[in-house]
Amino acid sequence: MSPVSMSYWGISGYIIFWVIFAVAVGLFLQRIYQLGRYMFLGRREGKFGNLLMRVLNTIVLVLGQWCQFKNLTTKDRASLGHAFMAWGFFIFIPFYLIFIIIGGGFGLSETVEHTGFFFYYTWVMDIAAPFIILGALWGIIRRYIVRPPRLEGEQTVEAMVILITVLIHPMTHLFKEATGIALGYAPVGLGATLPPISSALSGVFAGASPASVEMAHLAFFWAHWSIVLFVLVFIAYSRYLHMIASIFNVLLQSPPPKGALRPIDLEKAETFGVAKITDFTWKQLLDLYSCVIYGQCQEVCPATTSGKELNPKKLIDDLKQHLLEVGPGLLKKEAPAKEGKSLIGDVISEEVIWACTTCRACQQVCPVSVEHVNKIIDLRRNLVMEQAKVPETAEGALRSIEDRGHPWRGTTLSRTDWAEGLDIKTLAEDKNVDFLFWVGCTEALEDRSTRVAQAVAKLLKLAGIKFAILGAEESCCGEPARRLGNEYLFQLQAEKNIELLKSYGVKRIVTACPHGYNTIKNEYPQFGGKFEVIHHTELIARLIKEGKLKIKKGMGELVTYHDPCYLGRYNDIYQPPRQIIKSIPETKMAEMEKNRENAFCCGGGGGHMWLEERAGRRINELRTEQAIETKAQTVITACPFCLQMFDDGIKAKAAEEKLKVMDIAELVEKST
Repeated sequence: MSPVSMSYWGISGYIIFWVIFAVAVGLFLQRIYQLGRYMFLGRREGKFGNLLMRVLNTIVLVLGQWCQFKNLTTKDRASLGHAFMAWGFFIFIPFYLIFIIIGGGFGLSETVEHTGFFFYYTWVMDIAAPFIILGALWGIIRRYIVRPPRLEGEQTVEAMVILITVLIHPMTHLFKEATGIALGYAPVGLGATLPPISSALSGVFAGASPASVEMAHLAFFWAHWSIVLFVLVFIAYSRYLHMIASIFNVLLQSPPPKGALRPIDLEKAETFGVAKITDFTWKQLLDLYSCVIYGQCQEVCPATTSGKELNPKKLIDDLKQHLLEVGPGLLKKEAPAKEGKSLIGDVISEEVIWACTTCRACQQVCPVSVEHVNKIIDLRRNLVMEQAKVPETAEGALRSIEDRGHPWRGTTLSRTDWAEGLDIKTLAEDKNVDFLFWVGCTEALEDRSTRVAQAVAKLLKLAGIKFAILGAEESCCGEPARRLGNEYLFQLQAEKNIELLKSYGVKRIVTACPHGYNTIKNEYPQFGGKFEVIHHTELIARLIKEGKLKIKKGMGELVTYHDPCYLGRYNDIYQPPRQIIKSIPETKMAEMEKNRENAFCCGGGGGHMWLEERAGRRINELRTEQAIETKAQTVITACPFCLQMFDDGIKAKAAEEKLKVMDIAELVEKST
């Protein structure tokens, strides 16, 4: 007999069942509706295309738990425990719907439980339950006993309630089934071999009277169902919310290319950037609900690691708490002043906003696709374009871009000094070329980096590639301006460059700067500039493979390779540079512990080439120390910003005698 079909203290079990179910669902929906209203206070979001691919991607990431397994390492296996709990969540939901709500609630238990489907599903549940228990136990041990740094301060009552309910609810299910088996209820009689764990537990009640076993069965059923309904309500009022919000967040994550910033319609925008919580889009606010405070983002953040005020986990949580705090007043149309806090300054400090290097490490590891960087850039946009607040060194770089077409104040070089004696033509002289070589500001105007431009040019000539440069006509791609928050200046540069490139009929571009590469390839299309862009590591690797570049000698050294953020995490270019190094004889490579998608930032991105680090340690020195640990004699990189950051870091560590840095083009040039 179903526990729901019985009477308790003269009250029908059906009434008790549906009343507590209705109360729980009502409280859940009321809170979800409230949170939804807060979320949709945000600005309108763009269209979400390619729904089928989004659904398939969500199935892989969420149901398959690749969102967790991508962070699984021998040192950190927490994602495995989380996956156990998530899979249990997905497995239990159909059971509740079919066998408890429909079966028990509508008096159909005798029908739905005497089926082969019920028998096999109880087997699945029996196997899933201990894995959920293990996941919860591991979560409790890690959070309250092991206490890794990323969970510092997260030993809260809320977290404990979540883990305890995750632990208890499969236990009550197993004992509910065990007492049912002891009483001869289904799945007894449906199959030769009963679910093993429930069957084994039923032995505990072997000597008890049928009445006492029946009482235990009823107690375990109602305890289990009460916990389920408690969790349903608690989801809406706690960080449990990520269980639902993250599914939609993954489904609606920003489309490719990843990391491309959203443009501002400068003619229609009423405000620039974000000054208050409702200036974010509703999708950006959905991010806040999706965050589980997992903490992996703070572990990989170079700003956090180096002692800056920025902590990506705290950034998202602070924004969420602010939204929950001001939401009721905003719905009542109360004046913002009554809410008492300004978003920039009180909730998120300017130090936090300027500390980000936009390396995307936080987004790479986030299991629920929270996007931190675009929020920080939107806050910068408001500081720069609305409030005219920008650090002095960055202000100088922005003014230099506006006045001179490049960010390097004080340089004595011209755009073409690096090319003297190399017989390189400009597009104005010859448009019939295979590639435009986009030199970039740093490699044209920063003394050390000019050697990289020369090496690239020599290799292209050696391989018989017909190319030209823009020469004096080349201007900053605008990337530093955009990452520093001056969207207006970026769009001026982008539109000017696109017009120039189209006037010459440019189709293919090669560049040695990942920042220029990412901007021209992934962000210029926002303004009608679609070009085939290739990074010099890709082209050099291809030329070596095709035999157009002959490697004649090796270095006879141990080298290590540093993955630039804008080449790796932004554009997934990891193999070409390693293939190049592998092709050079007598050259061995030792990987740094943090490499490829997990590489540590050099500290130069997000405009930090022109921002002074005043708090904590310098990021480039931390990365230099990681390179020194490999015992390599040379750091190879593929980005002018990284080159300069390592050069400064090596000097700061007084390591010139044991470590040097060079671009991969310089390495190949010396080997041909």
